[in-house]
Amino acid sequence: MSRKLLCIAMVPFLAATVYWLARRTGPRTTGEMPQSAYVWQRAWTEAVSDAVTEHGTNFTELVALSAEVSWKNRLPQIVRVPLDPLALQGMGRPLGLALRIGAYSGPFKADDAQAHVLTDLAASLLAEAASNRLSVAELQLDFDCAESKLDGYAVWVKAIRSKVKPVPVTITALPAWLKQPAFKRLIAAADGYVLQVHSLARPKRMEASFNLCDPPEACRAVERAARLGRPFRVALPTYGYVMAFSPGGQFVGLSAEGPALSWPEGTQLREICANTEAMAQLLRAWTADRPQALTGVIWYRLPVPQDRLNWSWPTLATVMSGKVPQPDVRAEVRHPDAALTEIDLINAGTADYSQPVQITLHWREGRLVAADGLRGFDSTETGANFVQFRNRNGLPRLEPGERRSIGWVRLSKGSEVQVEIAQFKN
Repeated sequence: MSRKLLCIAMVPFLAATVYWLARRTGPRTTGEMPQSAYVWQRAWTEAVSDAVTEHGTNFTELVALSAEVSWKNRLPQIVRVPLDPLALQGMGRPLGLALRIGAYSGPFKADDAQAHVLTDLAASLLAEAASNRLSVAELQLDFDCAESKLDGYAVWVKAIRSKVKPVPVTITALPAWLKQPAFKRLIAAADGYVLQVHSLARPKRMEASFNLCDPPEACRAVERAARLGRPFRVALPTYGYVMAFSPGGQFVGLSAEGPALSWPEGTQLREICANTEAMAQLLRAWTADRPQALTGVIWYRLPVPQDRLNWSWPTLATVMSGKVPQPDVRAEVRHPDAALTEIDLINAGTADYSQPVQITLHWREGRLVAADGLRGFDSTETGANFVQFRNRNGLPRLEPGERRSIGWVRLSKGSEVQVEIAQFKN
């Protein structure tokens, strides 16, 4: 099965689109915005704790998933996330706690069993944080709410807010909610909200275009939100999915972060990832001109080294500065002994790299004794003193700062070996 990487194509004239939309609202502002990040892992591995410790100080705030509630026959199924208090204490930044609530169709009451579960859980999360000497800047509710139930959601928000005051209660919101009259009442019940402008619609065919965040749509949503007159932040994506399609091109399913799924033989896989250029341009545009109500950006999510489908830290750091990350792939040779040459690929840039490459080794003295490619590379002797290593199907993602051994050559005697790298073409 081949695995193709699809990065969202840039939308032309984004800056002009943003400028045109900006003229449609009232008070404007400029300048850098606060930038925060989500920590959305259920399991705080050593890698997650290290990422918080090493990179948390680069953000205005971190918002950590603290608990999830799902419903089965209106009964709650609660999963609490054991956070690492030492890592959070050490980052020296405000902490938000996120409470994820699964789909629920109602009824919504302020004092029934379901409301008590949520209010008690919210209070418990804050009490646990206090016992670990963590100061909570906000409790953020992320409810999978139907558009027709926004007034019911407001009932829950009011009840939770009353239980946990004076800690602010904020909510996440979808662009589709902005069109609902009940949304204005919902955000009036909360202390603030985060507009999530990233999502993935179910694809119909393998050939269809895919988009995690459409910049013009994101701009329109921000301008509509600004007209409501309440301050808000915007959540932007850093993640990706692997989508699976049948041999005939029909959508089979998708997988996110976590263990790789096993797909039936013949399944075609595509990756879709948040586009770095688009997100950098959005950030630059809003830095130059934005509604005054837009008060910050939250990145979904904090990079962790083991994540396969999320940006690496150098990539996110570059986008946060408004710049477009670029890969810088180099080939280097090592000599464990005089006649043995090992070849490494190194990404010295700030963006992932996954295109096929061709590496050529040549030398003046000695003859080739043996050569072999590693990790999907084939070796071919192309002349008396030349060997090429090719990866025809593209590299598994080579992250910024990553070094990967891809082959070796043994000569009859020691000789200076030169190496060249180029993108492979059939």
